[in-house]
Amino acid sequence: MSRSVLDAPVSHAPAPSVSRLTRVLAHPATALVGILLVSLNMRAAISAISPLLGDVSSGYGLSATAGGLLTTIPVLMMGAIAPVAARLNRTLGAERVVATALTLLVGGVLLRVMPGVAALFAGSMVLGAAIALLNVTMPGLVKRDFPERAAAMTGVYTTSMIIGATLAAALSVPLEHAFGGWQGSLASWAMLALVAFVAWLPQLSSSKNHRAAPGAAQASATKLPGLWKHPVAWQLAVFMGVQSLLSYTLIAWLPTILTSQGMDRGTAGVVFAVSSLVQIPAAFVVPLAAGRVSNQRALVGLMVTSMATGVAGLILTPTAGAWIWAILVGVAQGGGFGLAMAMIVLRSGSAQVAAQLSGMSQLVGYFIAAAGPVGFGALHQATGGWALPLTILLGCCAVGLTAGLGAGRRLVLTAR
Repeated sequence: MSRSVLDAPVSHAPAPSVSRLTRVLAHPATALVGILLVSLNMRAAISAISPLLGDVSSGYGLSATAGGLLTTIPVLMMGAIAPVAARLNRTLGAERVVATALTLLVGGVLLRVMPGVAALFAGSMVLGAAIALLNVTMPGLVKRDFPERAAAMTGVYTTSMIIGATLAAALSVPLEHAFGGWQGSLASWAMLALVAFVAWLPQLSSSKNHRAAPGAAQASATKLPGLWKHPVAWQLAVFMGVQSLLSYTLIAWLPTILTSQGMDRGTAGVVFAVSSLVQIPAAFVVPLAAGRVSNQRALVGLMVTSMATGVAGLILTPTAGAWIWAILVGVAQGGGFGLAMAMIVLRSGSAQVAAQLSGMSQLVGYFIAAAGPVGFGALHQATGGWALPLTILLGCCAVGLTAGLGAGRRLVLTAR
């Protein structure tokens, strides 16, 4: 008997090192680094093309409408692929979906710079699909891996998304000069996705533990019945859609509105940059605050009021108060998006429910959002002014407020 006792440590000697390796791979800090790097990629490839749109369009002889599709197609794909992403999360697991999405993102970014118009648009579709997978998967990951700090972590990754988008927009033209053309500038963002993929590899190993845990198989198969008939699910979807429509529309048109009212292009660009920068702290602070209150109705009212005041200011005194309106709009853009993502997590009783809610919200939301920039431009062209299009945006704020107040109730949806 003493012999077997002495032999036991020898026969199981590798176990502690394996256990330590597993703990390192599954450590929350490792997951956090992976999530941050993945989040940097979730808007960068889309934002990178906007400052280069003129060069891309002239290079291929594209019309203004066709050029605009290069930024609209990814948004449409983000909506169309959202339900597929929720199903893939249940069958493959979140970690594998993220790894697949990053691989697709690298392929889409590189395909977009291949010769030919077909490759340009096909690459835009592929990268939009990749980002859709990430959009839907991240709320569930946050809910599962950081259950006690889900709202705060939502703020962290939405802030990282906005930082990625801001950096991409700011660096696109310098990178164009550095690489001698817009193709090199756009292709360079594949490196960011590759870095994120490498950082995500430890999560693929740790995902085996999640799937092997007791009850994991049952949890991965759970669904929220009647999702498309649930009022809160629709309220979340409409709130997210309206918030995204307002954001994408003003991102596309704010500088043009200011310059058409007499502001010089340089000043309008700085005003727009300030509006973009204030999104960053708002995207962090608002979800953090959302997790500290029993319901989020007051935050919904604050974000919608900030947006509505900024839009009303652009109608009444567009240039005199431009700095104030731009800051209010930026706070609402960053904070409103972070709040929408936080409420998806906070209304979900599990990671799988979060993925399903995220899928529905983004399917509805991004199809609503895609109509914003195009519809706003069409209204401006039809009326010759900005008053009616901006007034329509005020009406959208009212719709968003109604939906957001419903979505902000203290309620948790659970699967059976």
